[in-house]
Amino acid sequence: MRFAHVKTDGTPLARLVVVDGEEGRFVDELFPDAPRTLEGLIAGGDALLDRVRESAGRGTPFPIAGSVFAPGVLTPPVILAVGLNYAAHSGELGLKTDKTPTVFVLWPNSLTAHEQTTSWPRSLSESVDYEAELGVIIGTPAKDVRAEDALDHVWGYTVVNDITARDIQFSEAQWSRCKSFDGFTPVGPFVVTADEVPDPQALHIWTIVDGHTVQDASTGQMIRGVATLVAHLSQSVTLLPGTLISTGSPGGAGYSRDPQIFLRDRSTVTVGVDGIGSLTTHCRILD
Repeated sequence: MRFAHVKTDGTPLARLVVVDGEEGRFVDELFPDAPRTLEGLIAGGDALLDRVRESAGRGTPFPIAGSVFAPGVLTPPVILAVGLNYAAHSGELGLKTDKTPTVFVLWPNSLTAHEQTTSWPRSLSESVDYEAELGVIIGTPAKDVRAEDALDHVWGYTVVNDITARDIQFSEAQWSRCKSFDGFTPVGPFVVTADEVPDPQALHIWTIVDGHTVQDASTGQMIRGVATLVAHLSQSVTLLPGTLISTGSPGGAGYSRDPQIFLRDRSTVTVGVDGIGSLTTHCRILD
């Protein structure tokens, strides 16, 4: 199934929508006490998802095009990001791929949605880059899981743009701040349940900046696949339901290009993963 968060009537509250083709239906209208958010749906486990699946045709359909989206996940308990998980990307940045994954945390203020505008002061950075990433959403608590069992703990998948201020990234020892400006983590617009993605390592991933394709790769090029990442992360921490894991970006980042391509004032960047969706961000640089 495919879900999204949509805002209605100019209110700041987002409502969960089940998406079928070009139409959406509000989940909280399907039956009494139906969940209003993805987090609520995940918390209800398989039984609640099955009930939503069985009731999905009962709501009043509306065209999903033109909707005002909220982030695909609203309140994840943590956003874990994996760096240097594609050899081409680590090579182009001149950074060594370690024997274990490079993991850092993205701050919740960085979350934003499809077709929203992300802005930042020119005084902070003029070297802001894009990174298309496959997002993984945990469905059941994962602790000390084996790689062969790890995908059983995945609820679904989404699209992430891990926007990065490269000058700050290379001037500080940690990467959270350079990737956690307000609006630097667009997520969505859709979340696809895991049963719709039989092999997360067989997905086309891409980026278009101002009409030009700048990333074009496969998730099969990950150094460590989704199952390996979930298993590794679960060794040190319990991955709670709703946790978002951003699994790294392929080659083609703007920093490494000649000439370099950074996000400019009024740039539009769209990142996508085939079978899951595409995610567009508009950029403004503040003087």
